[in-house]
Amino acid sequence: MSEFTDCFPEISGNTVNGLGESNPRKPSPFFWHPPHRQTHGKLQKKVTDYHRQSPAIREEFSPTPPGGRGPKTIEQSPEVVDKDAAEWSDIVKHFALSNESDLVGITAMDPLYVYEGYEVNEPWVITIGVTMDYEELSQAPPSFDNPATAVVVAKEYNRAARACRYLANYILSQGYYAKAYQGPYASALNMLPAALASGFGELGKHGSIINRTYGSSIRLSAVTTDMPLIADQQDEFGADDYCTRCKACSNACPPGAIADEKQLVRGEMKWYVDFDKCIPYFGEALGCAICLSRCPWSRPGNATNILKSLAKRNAKKHD
Repeated sequence: MSEFTDCFPEISGNTVNGLGESNPRKPSPFFWHPPHRQTHGKLQKKVTDYHRQSPAIREEFSPTPPGGRGPKTIEQSPEVVDKDAAEWSDIVKHFALSNESDLVGITAMDPLYVYEGYEVNEPWVITIGVTMDYEELSQAPPSFDNPATAVVVAKEYNRAARACRYLANYILSQGYYAKAYQGPYASALNMLPAALASGFGELGKHGSIINRTYGSSIRLSAVTTDMPLIADQQDEFGADDYCTRCKACSNACPPGAIADEKQLVRGEMKWYVDFDKCIPYFGEALGCAICLSRCPWSRPGNATNILKSLAKRNAKKHD
């Protein structure tokens, strides 16, 4: 792992992320941002260059991957189609779900969703989720001999990119402004808290979203817009409490980067993954994803059983 640790700057990634800070603030541009806008650009290049030694990974992360990354941005129509916010909300959700999305939710823009040094002026965020094939995800960690997990992650990032670009172009065609945000390379928008606010689920101990249906097997993209919309509600169904008792991901994490207690991050007590411990193994293991694959919520059909168990547990509490 020394080839990765040798690329670390003097400042800790945990410091950049705001670990231990008591005051809320915007997140700092970090690992997946352009190298000139972050502290860990040299490390990012080392990791991505190493991963792209795999032909299968390199193909999916190329500018023209199989299936593509979606259409080019069209011009905004000068003709504004007038509908109320409730109708537009239904329409954009139906459109997204009919165009490669598996999940879609809406939330009002929060300045804390925007990385430091960037500006977003649209009042709404439409978050899109796409699911990953569990059989491929469960083969984590990937390797050069078997890169299946890394390939499925890259493949679904590409699908998420297509989905958000389809939706952004549809909104533009209706006369409203829209901008697509696709991963894994970050731009202005921190999609994870927006997805949580728009009803995608709860933050898990492994630092990723746990959805009540798909568990941790999802990738995100988003669209910001000035189209009139209605915000969805957060979906709290017991995953956070479940994580306090479950150690599946923390026990499985090879570098021990996942803590069993919440930590203070930019003014919020939350689950947090130690970046400095995680990323060397992430680099060596071609993206790792062990924590996502071992999460009990991710196994197909298991989420339903967990929800039933949580419901019974809560019922006993109130007896």
